[in-house]
Amino acid sequence: QVQLVESGGGLVQRGESLRLSCAASGSLFNIHSMGWYRRAPGKQRELVASVTGEGITNYADSVKGRFTVSRDNAKNTVSLQMNSLRPEDTAVYYCNLKKGSGSYVSGEYWGQGTQVTVSS
Repeated sequence: QVQLVESGGGLVQRGESLRLSCAASGSLFNIHSMGWYRRAPGKQRELVASVTGEGITNYADSVKGRFTVSRDNAKNTVSLQMNSLRPEDTAVYYCNLKKGSGSYVSGEYWGQGTQVTVSS
């Protein structure tokens, strides 16, 4: 099993920044990628950003240029630096870890979620 613990959510104003962190523990072998998803009120959960062990990143178009995902393989952590926040970024953010290799995902784990609220 894998446990993911998030931290860093909160309430900010438009244009401000927040940094989310996620620490993974447990059975940490064969990790394919780590990253962040979010679910806004009334919407489906969507990928925000992810990073593989080799450092290959993937971002949602809506956050490109504003958010940066980073990973510390030695500490088994993944972070999301969010700059120039907008009210539409308001959501519950979930840490995600996928196991597998190449295009094959053998397992997926989720954190409990952390609320990010951006006021206008």
